Amino acid sequence: MDKTLVIGANGQIGKQLIGLMALAKMPVKAMVRNAEQASDLEKLGAETMIADLEEALPDDAFADCNKVVFTAGSGGKTGADKTILIDLWGAVKAVDMAKKHHVKQFVMVSARDAGDPENGTPAIKHYNICKHFADKHLLESGVPYTILRPGLLTNEAATGLITTHRPETKEAMTITRADVAACVLQSLNHSEAINQIDELYNGDLPIAEAFIKAVSNRLG
Repeated sequence: MDKTLVIGANGQIGKQLIGLMALAKMPVKAMVRNAEQASDLEKLGAETMIADLEEALPDDAFADCNKVVFTAGSGGKTGADKTILIDLWGAVKAVDMAKKHHVKQFVMVSARDAGDPENGTPAIKHYNICKHFADKHLLESGVPYTILRPGLLTNEAATGLITTHRPETKEAMTITRADVAACVLQSLNHSEAINQIDELYNGDLPIAEAFIKAVSNRLG
């Protein structure tokens, strides 16, 4: 059975994504670092795989998966060294394994300024650079991709409404983690998300409509 491998499944976006996939009865494998993290996800119906992004990734994690979601991150409380090891090198290793196993779609949860780290937020420039090169590696890998670049993440309830166009003010460049999880789910279920890069912000369009409009704008 083809499954979706979620890397970073114990993170705030990852957990919400697993819950959404469980509701949609989508077969999912959750990659986590230890057995303690695995138990909650197994209760949701996910198969779990224990692996550490700072080590070699096991073939077993990818073997029966035709899609991969990378939503892992070192977190804001770690140093640049962990950002390099997780957000960049961990992502590179995951892309390479996805290519090896002929994955049909790799969804990368990236960052708003990954496309232009030089003009992003100075305090997290190292993070945006890591995201930039992780995205670049995916783009050059030949693996079918969806790159999602959310704005500042918040913990409010899902709105179901987004825009893929960057707002004019920084105060409006936000999106709930719940809506990002829903956007990932949308990307996994609809072919229009394949081979496109979208920034994500809370807006005024239903998620499905926003993705379709983004594709139409590119084609038109």
